[in-house]
Amino acid sequence: MILLRKAGRFVVFLIAVLAILSVTAGGGWLLWQQAQRNSDASPGQGVSRDSLETWLVGFYLNLHQEELSKPIGTDDTPIPFTIETGETAGTIAQRLQEMGLISDAELFRLYVKYHGLDANLEAGEYTLRADMTMEEIAYELLEARYEEIEITILPGWRLEEIAEMLGDNTEISPEEFLTQARQGDFDNPCLADRPLGASVEGYLFPDTYRIPAKADARQLIEILLAAFDEHFTPEMRQAAAARGMTIYQVVTLASIVEREAVLDWERPIIASVYLNRLDPTTETKGYLQADPTFQYAKGYDPTTGKWWNPMKVDEAATVDSPYNTFLYPGLPPGPICSPGLASLKAVVYPAETDYLFFYARGDGSHVFARTYEEHLQNQQKYQ
Repeated sequence: MILLRKAGRFVVFLIAVLAILSVTAGGGWLLWQQAQRNSDASPGQGVSRDSLETWLVGFYLNLHQEELSKPIGTDDTPIPFTIETGETAGTIAQRLQEMGLISDAELFRLYVKYHGLDANLEAGEYTLRADMTMEEIAYELLEARYEEIEITILPGWRLEEIAEMLGDNTEISPEEFLTQARQGDFDNPCLADRPLGASVEGYLFPDTYRIPAKADARQLIEILLAAFDEHFTPEMRQAAAARGMTIYQVVTLASIVEREAVLDWERPIIASVYLNRLDPTTETKGYLQADPTFQYAKGYDPTTGKWWNPMKVDEAATVDSPYNTFLYPGLPPGPICSPGLASLKAVVYPAETDYLFFYARGDGSHVFARTYEEHLQNQQKYQ
């Protein structure tokens, strides 16, 4: 009888009952009748109803019904209680008694076992009180309440910036996060066409989240990937496929648009410029010539303490990296940041233009040009 292990007071009770049974066989019928009175709720599958053990436990619980339904005290002060993964009903009961929340650990263990609750006691955080009955505590422990924290990932952040934010606001170490983001193996539909060995840069959907306070790096990344998969709708995937683009290509170009655009209404126009530049027969000969790709390739500047620093014209050739689209034609090897939904939509549903160039006016907007000569004129006008 597994149920009877380490059950001191119950064992004494059992011995006494067996002694009585040895005197009168009719006592068995009485035991059965008493056990039925405690069977309003069906016993758990771990104990068979037609077994002698079930009758004995039911009878024992019936004798201690007052103790089960009466709080140990009247103090309503909230008491934090944590169940660890893999913890048994016995150890949980013992800690409840030690914390002054129940009067009898053995009785609690038998109660949850009899009613089939022991296998469903859930690991997590709880708030209990001394004015709760054993029965109330048992059912309270079936559903954990996880402590949550709020984090915000901004559009345009690269992995390192997300890592810094996590280091400042969560228990997740930046190093653990970057390792998982760069090397982790994640199974999400949005990653189906991601090249083998590529990081999840670009797929960590920017938004505000409430996450479990004890979430680790992998759990967080899975949450962010799920958000991306939800926002990048089937209709958007179909539209991308109709343009001959994979999700990975969309995310890559959208990440550049995210770093370039300030105004949402301009994003589809900027996306159209880059899509036009990819054509090797145009004046740009297939080179995107996107400042953000140079900034990404250059990386962190300790003199400014920033990851993204303005690019000077004469710097374009100083960083030899496939991410530097001034030196390498076509799209960079992958995304350079996490694009927001507006930038993703801008690439999937771009404006129809023949623009090849744009120049910042200084107020967040841009002036667009079809030729390099026109572009130079705009530079002179808005410098």
